[in-house]
Amino acid sequence: MGLSELLKLKEKYSDLPFEAIVKTDLLRLGVAFSPTALKVCSEAKPKSYFIFSFNQVPQSELSALEQKSAPEEIALMGGPHDFKRTIVSVRMNPKSPYQIGMGTKTATLQLSYNNEEICSVLLPPFPSYYSSSLANGKPITDIAPTIEWGYLIYLTAFRLCQYWGAEEECQFCDINNNYREQKEMGRPYTGVKTPEEILEALTIINEKDIEKTSHAYTITGGSITRRLNGMNESEFYSQYARAIEKKFPGRWMGKAVVQALPLDEVKLLKDSGYQIYHPNFEVWDKKLFTQLCPGKDRYVGRDEWIQRIVDAAKIFGPENVIPNFVGGIEMSKPYGFQNLDDAIASTAEGLEFFMSQGICPRFTVWCVEPGTTLTQSNPEPPPLEYYLRLLQVYRDIFQKHRLPIPPGYGEAGLGKAVFSVSAFMDVLPEASLLTHHDRPA
Repeated sequence: MGLSELLKLKEKYSDLPFEAIVKTDLLRLGVAFSPTALKVCSEAKPKSYFIFSFNQVPQSELSALEQKSAPEEIALMGGPHDFKRTIVSVRMNPKSPYQIGMGTKTATLQLSYNNEEICSVLLPPFPSYYSSSLANGKPITDIAPTIEWGYLIYLTAFRLCQYWGAEEECQFCDINNNYREQKEMGRPYTGVKTPEEILEALTIINEKDIEKTSHAYTITGGSITRRLNGMNESEFYSQYARAIEKKFPGRWMGKAVVQALPLDEVKLLKDSGYQIYHPNFEVWDKKLFTQLCPGKDRYVGRDEWIQRIVDAAKIFGPENVIPNFVGGIEMSKPYGFQNLDDAIASTAEGLEFFMSQGICPRFTVWCVEPGTTLTQSNPEPPPLEYYLRLLQVYRDIFQKHRLPIPPGYGEAGLGKAVFSVSAFMDVLPEASLLTHHDRPA
């Protein structure tokens, strides 16, 4: 597809910002960098591989410069299409039609699509605390990296998952493979972070983040089906929020991205200090949930997972329960829908179910990562039009139920959104545009 075809989609989906279309396609196809651009990027905040690889090739197929200098995110700006600032997570793919290089007329980074210029590229600033290390020598980027242009501190407390092997791992997930890759590459990559390490890292951030760029933290990691350090999942993840809120009461908004847990364990998470609960659901279709999330289906089950999400709203409040859908796995081969309309209808049903109850899911754009089961049968991602229709459906159901902007994601709206792994926040209305009468009682 050339730029002319991309512009045809811009006309066809004229109710979506062109920035959101390009952002989505970048997440779908990844991006390549010229060597000169990577030298410029080496001064910016690098990819931390905070939980997944979010790359479309193995580390071994990236050059030393790509491994070291790829930035965590980029911001699209200006150019011939007058882009408003749009933040995108970097997914490396040396064969992508999207390339970042130096402009021919100016010494600035430019994004091109098959050699046709789209916009300028801004790099995330290198945080003052990113050169710091803990007393034990671990770099702060291993323990407490930041994403979303510095808004979110991403604390992957457990970098492995106890859903293990082909019969349990989510078929699209590379958390275990990413851990193996990072260790093989010699990158500092702590498997289980202690509360003390996290508190030390946050102390450094709190002291050096003078402008208070960071506003929230996420505690997450792999599922715990048995015990970890003698604790079940809710006990393990609750210890971190309890320690953080004791030392830094109210400094950041705490978010827990864990399994859908029984109500007593959800209450433990809430009591420990978390304000947002993310019991990720992944895919709505019953058959696909069983096939793509075999561990979740085996240990909890789809219907029970849904019920636990709904029940959690009684503890956290519905607006603070935000399950994630992995947008695109509905069309993954060999199990997924072959028809785009059917795939959209399935996810729309799930969005309607949750949003009608005040629970607002989010979605991320599926990255076909090497080392996952689905990579073998999905060398190409789903079509761009699937994602554009998903954005429309998401936005329309959201507005239909007059939901508030999901908390913990920063501002919504084009030019303001910082969420970088899908464009759902870019296409939602700014909070200021919602009148008092538009907000739920």
